[in-house]
Amino acid sequence: MIRFTDVSVRYANGVLGLDGINLEIPDGQFVVVVGLSGAGKSTLVRSINALVPTTSGELMVSGQRVDGASKRSLRELRSRVGMIFQSFNLVTRTTVLKNVLVGRLHATPTLLSIFGIYRPADVELAFEALERVGIVEKAYTRASQLSGGQQQRVAIARVLAQQPNVILADEPVASLDPPTANMVMRDLQRINRDLGITTVVNLHFLDLARGYAERIIGMREGRIVFDGPPDEADDEVFAQIYGRSLTADDILPTGQDVSNREGVDGTGDEELS
Repeated sequence: MIRFTDVSVRYANGVLGLDGINLEIPDGQFVVVVGLSGAGKSTLVRSINALVPTTSGELMVSGQRVDGASKRSLRELRSRVGMIFQSFNLVTRTTVLKNVLVGRLHATPTLLSIFGIYRPADVELAFEALERVGIVEKAYTRASQLSGGQQQRVAIARVLAQQPNVILADEPVASLDPPTANMVMRDLQRINRDLGITTVVNLHFLDLARGYAERIIGMREGRIVFDGPPDEADDEVFAQIYGRSLTADDILPTGQDVSNREGVDGTGDEELS
């Protein structure tokens, strides 16, 4: 369970990132947060693992208090909360497998990690993670040789190797083309359903939110202005969030449906990723 109780975040420059948020996310739920840039959605996601510290209120994750936690408690929390970034954050000069094994550092003895030695069980976990996102054949390829979509799948595999209880994805598809964005979202949705990992994702693409979320949270000016299932998030609701009705038609050619395009099923799609 993730629980915000009257949580606010005010940045050093005086900007209010979150304004009295009250929110509960039960274990295993797939949540997509939408809103304009600056609406507070990244602040919301990053506060869950204390990348952004809260200013007031109470924030609990899996029974652990996040606000005001000690450094040791935060290290423990972050070992159980995986983070996926827009920019992938891979070490591009090394192999895919070694990037995924970074997800095991929290459980690796210090001496072994210094010398880059990984236990066989950890290597097996890394291969299983790569298999789950469909790029195990790239294990010994340098990350710099991968496309953007493939690099994001490596980032997802790295998080899976961490064996988290929660996955946070901060704009994971913002730098990807629409077909590849669908592929990545489908990976995240499948992982959530298969493994029951609580997943919180920030998106700008409203059609993606409607297509993949179990629950949509709409934010505006640091506040939650919508919280409900995708079938209730009609154009009127999105007008409340964005100030006007906004759909993928603002980005894609009129009537184009990328979700049904051939090859966007997570298999045989390297030309798209």
